[in-house]
Amino acid sequence: MFQFNTVARVVLAASMSLGLFQASSAQALSATQAKALKQTLTLRLPQLGEIDGLRPTPMAGIYEVQVGDHVLYTDARGDFIIDGQILDSRTRRNLTQERLDDINRIDFASLPLKDAVVWKNGSGARKLVIFSDPNCGYCKRLEKDLQKVKDITVYTFLIPILGDDSRVKADNIWCIKDRTQAYRDWMLSGVAPARSFGQCNTPAQRNLALAQKYKVNGTPAMFFEDGTRLAAAAPPDAIEQRLAKATAAGKTTSN
Repeated sequence: MFQFNTVARVVLAASMSLGLFQASSAQALSATQAKALKQTLTLRLPQLGEIDGLRPTPMAGIYEVQVGDHVLYTDARGDFIIDGQILDSRTRRNLTQERLDDINRIDFASLPLKDAVVWKNGSGARKLVIFSDPNCGYCKRLEKDLQKVKDITVYTFLIPILGDDSRVKADNIWCIKDRTQAYRDWMLSGVAPARSFGQCNTPAQRNLALAQKYKVNGTPAMFFEDGTRLAAAAPPDAIEQRLAKATAAGKTTSN
Protein backbone atom coordinates (compact mmCIF):
# COMPACT_ATOMS: atom_id res chain seq x y z
CA MET A 1 0.00 0.00 0.00
CA PHE A 2 1.29 3.46 -0.90
CA GLN A 3 2.29 5.40 2.22
CA PHE A 4 2.68 9.13 2.72
CA ASN A 5 4.79 10.79 5.37
CA THR A 6 3.34 12.55 8.39
CA VAL A 7 3.63 15.98 6.78
CA ALA A 8 0.34 15.44 4.95
CA ARG A 9 -1.39 14.58 8.21
CA VAL A 10 -0.03 17.71 9.89
CA VAL A 11 -1.10 19.90 6.96
CA LEU A 12 -4.64 18.52 7.19
CA ALA A 13 -4.92 19.25 10.89
CA ALA A 14 -3.42 22.72 10.57
CA SER A 15 -5.57 23.65 7.60
CA MET A 16 -8.73 22.59 9.39
CA SER A 17 -7.82 24.54 12.51
CA LEU A 18 -7.15 27.68 10.44
CA GLY A 19 -10.49 27.35 8.71
CA LEU A 20 -9.03 27.03 5.24
CA PHE A 21 -11.64 24.40 4.37
CA GLN A 22 -15.25 25.49 4.20
CA ALA A 23 -17.91 23.60 6.15
CA SER A 24 -20.10 22.83 3.14
CA SER A 25 -19.78 19.50 1.33
CA ALA A 26 -17.75 18.98 -1.83
CA GLN A 27 -19.78 18.88 -5.03
CA ALA A 28 -20.14 15.52 -6.76
CA LEU A 29 -17.81 15.02 -9.70
CA SER A 30 -19.26 14.42 -13.13
CA ALA A 31 -18.27 11.20 -14.90
CA THR A 32 -15.84 13.17 -17.06
CA GLN A 33 -14.27 14.90 -14.06
CA ALA A 34 -13.95 11.63 -12.13
CA LYS A 35 -12.27 9.94 -15.08
CA ALA A 36 -9.83 12.84 -15.49
CA LEU A 37 -9.01 12.85 -11.77
CA LYS A 38 -8.34 9.11 -11.77
CA GLN A 39 -6.06 9.48 -14.78
CA THR A 40 -4.16 12.34 -13.14
CA LEU A 41 -3.60 10.45 -9.89
CA THR A 42 -2.61 7.25 -11.71
CA LEU A 43 -0.15 9.14 -13.91
CA ARG A 44 1.42 11.09 -11.07
CA LEU A 45 1.32 8.33 -8.46
CA PRO A 46 1.49 4.95 -10.22
CA GLN A 47 2.47 3.29 -6.93
CA LEU A 48 -0.96 4.22 -5.60
CA GLY A 49 -2.47 1.18 -7.30
CA GLU A 50 -5.91 0.79 -8.82
CA ILE A 51 -8.41 3.45 -7.72
CA ASP A 52 -11.69 1.78 -6.84
CA GLY A 53 -13.78 4.88 -6.32
CA LEU A 54 -14.05 8.64 -5.92
CA ARG A 55 -16.69 10.45 -3.89
CA PRO A 56 -17.22 13.85 -2.28
CA THR A 57 -16.62 14.39 1.42
CA PRO A 58 -18.41 16.77 3.83
CA MET A 59 -15.50 19.20 3.31
CA ALA A 60 -15.74 21.58 0.37
CA GLY A 61 -13.23 20.79 -2.36
CA ILE A 62 -12.02 17.55 -0.79
CA TYR A 63 -12.72 14.14 -2.35
CA GLU A 64 -12.29 10.63 -1.06
CA VAL A 65 -10.08 8.28 -3.06
CA GLN A 66 -10.73 4.60 -2.33
CA VAL A 67 -7.82 2.29 -2.99
CA GLY A 68 -8.64 -1.25 -1.95
CA ASP A 69 -9.57 -1.22 1.72
CA HIS A 70 -7.94 2.17 2.33
CA VAL A 71 -9.04 5.76 1.72
CA LEU A 72 -7.07 8.90 0.92
CA TYR A 73 -8.21 12.43 0.16
CA THR A 74 -7.49 14.82 -2.69
CA ASP A 75 -8.67 18.04 -4.31
CA ALA A 76 -10.64 18.10 -7.57
CA ARG A 77 -7.46 18.56 -9.64
CA GLY A 78 -5.43 15.84 -7.92
CA ASP A 79 -2.71 18.33 -6.98
CA PHE A 80 -2.63 17.33 -3.31
CA ILE A 81 -3.04 14.04 -1.43
CA ILE A 82 -3.94 13.69 2.25
CA ASP A 83 -3.38 10.41 4.07
CA GLY A 84 -5.18 10.87 7.37
CA GLN A 85 -8.55 11.03 9.08
CA ILE A 86 -11.45 13.44 8.88
CA LEU A 87 -13.04 14.15 12.24
CA ASP A 88 -16.31 15.98 12.74
CA SER A 89 -15.52 18.24 15.71
CA ARG A 90 -19.21 19.00 16.25
CA THR A 91 -20.26 15.40 16.78
CA ARG A 92 -16.80 13.95 17.51
CA ARG A 93 -17.39 11.33 14.82
CA ASN A 94 -14.46 9.84 13.00
CA LEU A 95 -15.82 10.03 9.45
CA THR A 96 -12.84 8.20 8.00
CA GLN A 97 -13.26 5.24 10.34
CA GLU A 98 -16.98 5.09 9.59
CA ARG A 99 -16.20 4.98 5.89
CA LEU A 100 -13.60 2.24 6.38
CA ASP A 101 -16.16 0.23 8.36
CA ASP A 102 -18.51 0.44 5.40
CA ILE A 103 -15.85 -0.48 2.84
CA ASN A 104 -14.65 -3.48 4.84
CA ARG A 105 -18.06 -4.65 6.02
CA ILE A 106 -18.75 -8.37 5.59
CA ASP A 107 -21.89 -10.49 5.52
CA PHE A 108 -21.76 -11.86 9.06
CA ALA A 109 -24.64 -14.26 8.45
CA SER A 110 -22.71 -16.02 5.68
CA LEU A 111 -19.75 -17.00 7.88
CA PRO A 112 -19.32 -20.81 8.16
CA LEU A 113 -19.66 -20.93 11.94
CA LYS A 114 -19.52 -24.74 11.90
CA ASP A 115 -15.76 -24.35 11.39
CA ALA A 116 -15.32 -22.29 14.56
CA VAL A 117 -14.69 -23.16 18.19
CA VAL A 118 -17.65 -21.82 20.20
CA TRP A 119 -18.14 -20.67 23.78
CA LYS A 120 -20.48 -18.26 25.50
CA ASN A 121 -21.00 -16.13 28.59
CA GLY A 122 -24.43 -15.47 30.07
CA SER A 123 -27.28 -15.53 27.58
CA GLY A 124 -24.92 -15.52 24.60
CA ALA A 125 -27.32 -13.17 22.82
CA ARG A 126 -24.57 -11.09 21.21
CA LYS A 127 -22.22 -12.68 18.70
CA LEU A 128 -18.55 -12.08 18.03
CA VAL A 129 -16.24 -13.81 15.54
CA ILE A 130 -12.50 -13.96 16.08
CA PHE A 131 -9.67 -15.15 13.85
CA SER A 132 -6.99 -16.47 16.17
CA ASP A 133 -3.70 -18.34 16.12
CA PRO A 134 -3.24 -20.64 19.13
CA ASN A 135 0.30 -19.34 19.65
CA CYS A 136 -0.64 -15.66 19.38
CA GLY A 137 0.08 -13.83 22.63
CA TYR A 138 -2.34 -11.00 21.86
CA CYS A 139 -5.03 -13.61 21.15
CA LYS A 140 -4.52 -15.15 24.58
CA ARG A 141 -4.76 -11.74 26.21
CA LEU A 142 -7.95 -11.01 24.27
CA GLU A 143 -9.43 -14.36 25.31
CA LYS A 144 -8.86 -13.51 28.96
CA ASP A 145 -10.35 -10.03 28.53
CA LEU A 146 -13.45 -11.48 26.86
CA GLN A 147 -14.26 -13.40 30.02
CA LYS A 148 -15.36 -10.02 31.43
CA VAL A 149 -17.86 -9.38 28.64
CA LYS A 150 -21.41 -10.49 29.44
CA ASP A 151 -24.07 -12.16 27.28
CA ILE A 152 -21.79 -13.03 24.39
CA THR A 153 -21.23 -16.00 22.10
CA VAL A 154 -17.72 -16.15 20.68
CA TYR A 155 -16.90 -18.06 17.49
CA THR A 156 -13.17 -18.56 16.95
CA PHE A 157 -11.73 -19.53 13.59
CA LEU A 158 -8.32 -21.04 14.25
CA ILE A 159 -5.83 -19.93 11.59
CA PRO A 160 -2.32 -21.34 12.09
CA ILE A 161 -0.21 -18.53 10.64
CA LEU A 162 2.65 -18.44 13.16
CA GLY A 163 4.41 -21.67 12.23
CA ASP A 164 4.13 -25.43 12.22
CA ASP A 165 3.43 -25.70 15.94
CA SER A 166 0.39 -23.49 15.50
CA ARG A 167 -1.00 -25.94 12.96
CA VAL A 168 -0.32 -28.87 15.30
CA LYS A 169 -2.08 -27.15 18.20
CA ALA A 170 -5.02 -26.01 16.04
CA ASP A 171 -5.54 -29.56 14.75
CA ASN A 172 -5.16 -31.11 18.20
CA ILE A 173 -7.70 -28.69 19.68
CA TRP A 174 -10.19 -29.38 16.91
CA CYS A 175 -9.86 -33.15 17.11
CA ILE A 176 -10.48 -33.44 20.87
CA LYS A 177 -14.04 -34.41 21.75
CA ASP A 178 -14.58 -31.24 23.80
CA ARG A 179 -12.72 -28.80 21.58
CA THR A 180 -14.14 -25.79 23.38
CA GLN A 181 -12.67 -26.91 26.69
CA ALA A 182 -9.36 -27.80 25.04
CA TYR A 183 -9.18 -24.37 23.42
CA ARG A 184 -9.99 -22.52 26.62
CA ASP A 185 -7.58 -24.64 28.68
CA TRP A 186 -4.78 -23.68 26.31
CA MET A 187 -5.62 -20.02 25.78
CA LEU A 188 -6.56 -19.21 29.37
CA SER A 189 -4.43 -21.62 31.44
CA GLY A 190 -1.61 -22.73 29.17
CA VAL A 191 -2.60 -26.40 29.28
CA ALA A 192 -1.52 -27.82 25.94
CA PRO A 193 -4.08 -29.91 24.04
CA ALA A 194 -3.52 -33.64 23.95
CA ARG A 195 -1.95 -34.97 20.79
CA SER A 196 -4.42 -36.18 18.22
CA PHE A 197 -4.06 -39.69 16.81
CA GLY A 198 -5.84 -41.22 13.86
CA GLN A 199 -7.97 -39.56 11.21
CA CYS A 200 -9.58 -36.20 11.95
CA ASN A 201 -10.70 -33.70 9.33
CA THR A 202 -9.98 -30.19 10.49
CA PRO A 203 -11.14 -26.86 8.99
CA ALA A 204 -7.64 -25.33 9.08
CA GLN A 205 -7.30 -24.89 5.32
CA ARG A 206 -10.86 -23.58 4.97
CA ASN A 207 -10.24 -21.13 7.79
CA LEU A 208 -7.04 -19.89 6.17
CA ALA A 209 -8.91 -19.39 2.90
CA LEU A 210 -11.65 -17.53 4.75
CA ALA A 211 -9.08 -15.28 6.42
CA GLN A 212 -7.54 -14.51 3.03
CA LYS A 213 -10.97 -13.74 1.57
CA TYR A 214 -11.61 -11.14 4.26
CA LYS A 215 -8.02 -9.82 4.19
CA VAL A 216 -7.20 -10.93 7.70
CA ASN A 217 -3.44 -10.41 7.77
CA GLY A 218 -2.81 -10.85 11.48
CA THR A 219 -4.33 -12.10 14.69
CA PRO A 220 -6.48 -11.44 16.53
CA ALA A 221 -9.08 -10.01 14.17
CA MET A 222 -12.65 -9.49 15.35
CA PHE A 223 -15.89 -9.24 13.38
CA PHE A 224 -19.18 -8.01 14.81
CA GLU A 225 -22.76 -8.81 13.83
CA ASP A 226 -23.11 -5.58 11.85
CA GLY A 227 -20.26 -6.79 9.63
CA THR A 228 -17.65 -4.36 10.96
CA ARG A 229 -14.23 -5.45 12.06
CA LEU A 230 -11.59 -4.63 14.64
CA ALA A 231 -8.20 -5.74 13.36
CA ALA A 232 -6.44 -5.87 16.71
CA ALA A 233 -6.89 -6.79 20.35
CA ALA A 234 -8.91 -4.28 22.37
CA PRO A 235 -9.89 -3.78 26.03
CA PRO A 236 -13.26 -5.09 27.24
CA ASP A 237 -14.89 -1.64 27.33
CA ALA A 238 -14.02 -1.00 23.67
CA ILE A 239 -15.38 -4.41 22.68
CA GLU A 240 -18.53 -3.73 24.69
CA GLN A 241 -19.07 -0.49 22.79
CA ARG A 242 -18.72 -2.25 19.44
CA LEU A 243 -21.07 -5.04 20.51
CA ALA A 244 -23.66 -2.50 21.64
CA LYS A 245 -23.35 -0.62 18.34
CA ALA A 246 -23.76 -3.84 16.35
CA THR A 247 -26.81 -4.81 18.40
CA ALA A 248 -28.39 -1.39 17.86
CA ALA A 249 -27.70 -1.63 14.12
CA GLY A 250 -29.39 -5.03 14.05
CA LYS A 251 -32.50 -3.66 15.74
CA THR A 252 -32.67 -0.78 13.29
CA THR A 253 -32.39 -3.16 10.34
CA SER A 254 -35.11 -5.47 11.68
CA ASN A 255 -37.46 -2.52 12.12
